[in-house]
Amino acid sequence: MRIDILTLFPKMFAGPFAESIVKRAQDKGLIEIRIHNLREWAKDKHKTVDNPPYGGGAGMILRVDVIDRAVSTLKLKGKRQKAKVILMDAGGKTFNQGSARKLKKEKHLILISGHYEGVDYRVHEHIADEVISIGDYVLTGGEIPAMVVADSVIRLIPGVLKPESLLEESFSLSSNFSPPISNTEYPQYTKPEEYRGWRVPEVLRSGDHGKIKRWREKQINRF
Repeated sequence: MRIDILTLFPKMFAGPFAESIVKRAQDKGLIEIRIHNLREWAKDKHKTVDNPPYGGGAGMILRVDVIDRAVSTLKLKGKRQKAKVILMDAGGKTFNQGSARKLKKEKHLILISGHYEGVDYRVHEHIADEVISIGDYVLTGGEIPAMVVADSVIRLIPGVLKPESLLEESFSLSSNFSPPISNTEYPQYTKPEEYRGWRVPEVLRSGDHGKIKRWREKQINRF
C-alpha cells in the first residue's frame, strides 16, 4: 500500500512514522509512506496556500486549486493504482475500526490534512472521495487525525502484525461493531505475581487453559 499525506507541517510526522510497528512495516516493504508539504504546489513566490473566506469570517481557508494540483500529481505517481482521497475534517464521518478495515483494501490512499479555519468546500464536493473525523472535538489541524487513520489501517495489512494479535485485541472480537462494542479486551497481567498486595487472578496461574478461556470470555462480556 502507498500512503501519501498532504500537510503544511511535514515535520510533525517524523516521530510517529519512524518508530515501532509503522517503521517495521515500511522496512519490510509492506507500505510506502510519503509526506508532502502542500506549499510545493503553490504558484506564487510566497508559496501561498490559503486566503480569507468569501463573505468574511475569521481565519484563513486552504485553497482548492492548490489542493487539486497536489492530489492530481500524487495520483499520477501512484503507479497507475486507483487512489482513494480522504479529507480529514471535524465535520466528516466518524472513523472506527470498520472504516479501517475498508481502507486496508485500498492500494493507494491520499490523506489531506486540513488546517487553519478549514478548506475550500469544493474539496469536499469534487476532490475528496471521503471526509473523515476521528471524533467529536476540535484539533489544531488534520495532521494528528491523518496519523491515527494511517496507523490503524497499516496495522491491519497482512504481514504487519501476527494474525493472533489482531484476533484478540480491542474492537476485533466482533465482526459487527456499529456502534463499537465496549470493553472488548480481557484484562491481562504479567510478573510480579504479587505487588503491594495486588495479586494476579488465581485462574490465570492455574495452567487450566479451558478455565482461562472461559474466564477471559466472561471478562469481555461483563459489561
